[in-house]
Amino acid sequence: MSDGLDLRQFYQTFFEEADELLAEMERLLLDLDAHEPDPEHLNAIFRAAHSIKGGAATFGFVALTETTHLLENLLDAIRRGEMALRADMIDIFLETKDVLNGQLETYRNDAEPAPETYARICAVLQQLAHEQLDAATAAAMTAPPAVAPAALPVTAPATQPVAAASPEAAPPLAEGERRFKITLTGLAAKDRDALVEEFGNLGQVTGQTEQGANTTVWLASTCAADDLEAVACFIIDASQIHIEPGGGAEPSAAAAATAAIAAASAMQAPGGGSPQSAGGGSGNGGGSGGASGNGAGAGGRGADKDGGSIRVGVEKVDQLINLVGELVITQAMLKQTVSTLDPALHDRLLNGMEQLERNARDLQEAVMGIRMMPMDYVFSRFPRLVRDLAAKLDKKVELVTAGRATELDKGLIERIIDPLTHLVRNSLDHGIETPDLRLAAGKAETGRLALSAQHSGGNIIIEVADDGAGLDRERILAKAHAQGIAVSDTPTDEDIWQLIFAPGFSTASQVTDVSGRGVGMDVVKRNIQGMGGHVQLSSRPGGGTTTRIVLPLTLAILDGMSVKVGQEVFILPLSHVTESLQPTNDQFRSLAGDDRVLYVRGEYLPLVELHRAFAVAGAQTDPEQAIVVIMQAEDRRFALMVDQLVGQHQVVVKSLETNYRKVPGISAATILGDGSVALIVDVFALARNNRTRLNASEIVSA
Repeated sequence: MSDGLDLRQFYQTFFEEADELLAEMERLLLDLDAHEPDPEHLNAIFRAAHSIKGGAATFGFVALTETTHLLENLLDAIRRGEMALRADMIDIFLETKDVLNGQLETYRNDAEPAPETYARICAVLQQLAHEQLDAATAAAMTAPPAVAPAALPVTAPATQPVAAASPEAAPPLAEGERRFKITLTGLAAKDRDALVEEFGNLGQVTGQTEQGANTTVWLASTCAADDLEAVACFIIDASQIHIEPGGGAEPSAAAAATAAIAAASAMQAPGGGSPQSAGGGSGNGGGSGGASGNGAGAGGRGADKDGGSIRVGVEKVDQLINLVGELVITQAMLKQTVSTLDPALHDRLLNGMEQLERNARDLQEAVMGIRMMPMDYVFSRFPRLVRDLAAKLDKKVELVTAGRATELDKGLIERIIDPLTHLVRNSLDHGIETPDLRLAAGKAETGRLALSAQHSGGNIIIEVADDGAGLDRERILAKAHAQGIAVSDTPTDEDIWQLIFAPGFSTASQVTDVSGRGVGMDVVKRNIQGMGGHVQLSSRPGGGTTTRIVLPLTLAILDGMSVKVGQEVFILPLSHVTESLQPTNDQFRSLAGDDRVLYVRGEYLPLVELHRAFAVAGAQTDPEQAIVVIMQAEDRRFALMVDQLVGQHQVVVKSLETNYRKVPGISAATILGDGSVALIVDVFALARNNRTRLNASEIVSA
């Protein structure tokens, strides 16, 4: 490329927009009915491939350009009715989409895709193209002679007769070339020069005029109008460019014939599209195609403008969130300082601080909303997974989703993809039965897999539910005994379901590439706990299994309860706090050693003394003088003994591991209003450390 314009600065924008186009292409392909395809969907799929090809050609990504060109030609033939769509073609197009993803990732890493990685799919696409060409040739040979003239409706407009050609006309067109009149408005000189040079890389600039900030360029090129617009829109806005195929006279001569020749060439050139698409470039063909020129063809810039959104790097959002967090901490410090002032003397200052507190909280919530993303970002990945895996397992599965618009913090939404993927694969492999087994059990042969998300207080609840055979209690118990896993003599269903999360545990009779290695569910649980959430399982024999994941909405801000132990302040996540109470001596029961439990309304809860867990000096050791907070971690509850409750408030979460080191039992830290550091308790770690406590039935029997 030219020395004046380094296109590498636009790479990241292209990669992001190509990712979005490929995801949209996959969604539309999965929705296509091979027997009655929706023309709008076909046009949209074609435009996505066309836009990616245009951008790839601009940046010199040869492999990506060649592959998308093959795909684009087939899609164009299908959408124009020249080729019938078949179910196997959809599979081929989906495989092509995967190859394009791989090529895109390779270019993202500043490498060139190896030919062997895409040779097979290109050969398959070329074979389909040959089939279409053979069919078209056979149809032409058997067509009645009288029909032939109708296939060439190209005539020169009356105002532009061929005989009016000037001796000074532009050079003749090469094979497949078309002429374009490109009008550029409101350009700076450097943008104009860069664009004209880039157009020269895509064809031959045969004329150029300038009038103030407006420039008109005549170009002879084999590219489509959408490709030219895609190039321009990486530098200028879509509203600043107008492309007219074959339009207007060139400045070197009043070559009226040029327009007619260019129009005919646009009609007849390979890949040029039907007459209805010649006026706006082949990317616009079809009823809905008119929107693609500024949207998909321009890399989404037009769509962003219409939708009132802009692209902002994640690092900028994170920096903004950090700054707002510091502002909230500073506001808390000021509040604590002015709380000692006389309200009568400093009423205006105190009122101003109250207003600052409200504004800081509103700002905090607004900025946190920037990081929130809809669950559709996650759910949209699973139709393809379910389709491919169901076909591999010879099962029929219907995927149903609910709560796509439910929002979750970006940091969490990316980390939840892998656990959800494993749960979906488990439901397909172990849960939903084959059609013959379902029919024998009196069920519909098509199984149902449901993904849902909903807000509940400060949490989000994500469920993966199937209507399969359910969990086999006896089989799980037998496997646990065979692996030497300790199990109670009278385990409840919940106790047995929790065995599935044991490392290395699997009930699969044989290892496959889908499952059976005994890794996954323990990782799922560990990852979700690392996000401050927990997993719950429920199952009915023959009725299916439901896995529920409960997560906080964000990891950047936490609703917490501050408690004091000795002179130290700890933060308890409010979502895990059930209640607090002042215990009496007769509520405590001693166990072997110095362990104790607390009896609360018919339930024995393990007692965790926070001062012992973290070796805090000067803490209250008399249980009757302390406060007990009942905590919920997953499906287990325990009692946490502290000296006193300080209050409830939102805290800004700071990574302790990044700024200091990892501390067992502590998940993060925060800065209080007086500038001191308070540690945020890892409730799950405390629960795991006390998992050996006797449950209620064992205590009673003892």
